[in-house]
Amino acid sequence: MKLAALQMQALAGAQAANLARIERAARDAASFGADLLAVPELALPGYGAGAAMAALAETADGALMDSLAQIARATGVAIVAGFAERDGADVYNSAVFIDGRGNKVVYRKSHLYGSYEKDLFRPQPPETRLFEVAGLKLGMLICYDVEFPENVRRLAKAGAQGVIVPTALPAGDNGSFIAEHMIAVRAFENQVFVAYVNHCGSDALFTYAGLSRIAAPDGSMLAAAGSSDEGLLVAELDPAAYAASAEANTYLQDAG
Repeated sequence: MKLAALQMQALAGAQAANLARIERAARDAASFGADLLAVPELALPGYGAGAAMAALAETADGALMDSLAQIARATGVAIVAGFAERDGADVYNSAVFIDGRGNKVVYRKSHLYGSYEKDLFRPQPPETRLFEVAGLKLGMLICYDVEFPENVRRLAKAGAQGVIVPTALPAGDNGSFIAEHMIAVRAFENQVFVAYVNHCGSDALFTYAGLSRIAAPDGSMLAAAGSSDEGLLVAELDPAAYAASAEANTYLQDAG
């Protein structure tokens, strides 16, 4: 399965512009033969939308999801994208997998980070959401979720061969450590692929670390972005290529 990951400078509060940027990225991903495009946490409303977030939130069966489905259908590339999800009076920090063929899976962030997110969103108890692309079984987490090892382990034990992680990692030493070290460890200790897809640049509220990564089950990096610029990472995810690593590092079967 070929994955494309967009390190993106989203515009805070400009959902239509961000949707158009995702569409361009999907077309680029298609030109590389990608099966799936992943974009960052809250890429559609922009992570830094702040007080406007509630007004930008849409239901999981609304017009925004229809637009993503149309992009996936037109390009032949499935999409994982972060959005603000409205469910009645509640708003969730969510990510959606959508392929334009009627398949849709929504994941809601379980571990909200800091007062900014806790003031805007309702947390969802940890849950397992799996989907399949080109024969590969994948799960989703959002940003801070991946920093809790039990979340990745839960998905791996449920059969996920890869985990897609839209994120909004801020710039700074902690962010650099997470991107440059922790993501590889999560991949290695579970023998899965981990795609960590971040924002870059800044908005009125935040400056982002960039440093998007696609890590292989043996902890190696298949693709990596710098800290400042937009870019499309493309990598082939082939579990068979890491069979020797899985045989040598039997964490899942030994964990009980």
